[in-house]
Amino acid sequence: MAGTKIRALLLDIGGVLLSNGWDRKARARAAEKFSLDYDVLNERHHIIFDAFEAGKMSFDEYLDLLIVDMGVSSKEELREFIFAQSTAIPEMIDYIKKVKHQYGLKVFALNNEARELNEYRISRFHLHEVFDAFISSCYLNVRKPDKSLYQYALDIGNFKKEEVVYIDDRIVFIQSAKRYGISGIQHESLEKTRPLLDYYLQNGV
Repeated sequence: MAGTKIRALLLDIGGVLLSNGWDRKARARAAEKFSLDYDVLNERHHIIFDAFEAGKMSFDEYLDLLIVDMGVSSKEELREFIFAQSTAIPEMIDYIKKVKHQYGLKVFALNNEARELNEYRISRFHLHEVFDAFISSCYLNVRKPDKSLYQYALDIGNFKKEEVVYIDDRIVFIQSAKRYGISGIQHESLEKTRPLLDYYLQNGV
């Protein structure tokens, strides 16, 4: 017996359609390029990044606190370096566009991201061509795995839980979504995600 028809996809961006951007590896590259103490940089990042992603701190404020007293000669150079860490995963972008049109789906971003980075990535990689809405932590001042961010996506789209599938590369977010009754796929590669999503789209939840 077929399940409920899928009307929408909820997608993380980093690790699914784009690189994770300003992640641990990128911070290591920054520490090497700018001759910074990686351990100090990483510790400061973890202390302040939640506020940055939740839209409660500007990029300038984040950078000021991140590199204070660390001898960085150009904050703007570091800012541009951070932007440059983002790259596309074109095969996933093409696949999501294809199934979106094939099945008449709505596609919502459901991501933790700081405002300036989010808006750069949306513009740089033309993500408006993929997404119908951006349910982003920086706009709503709440971060996954908080239940309210998932609920915002359902409410804004007027979707029932069983009408959506959520895709994220981080298993903890998939597990939290499942606790709220939302079916999820942990993304590792197109080869692994495609048959799982195709099954949901053909058979429902």
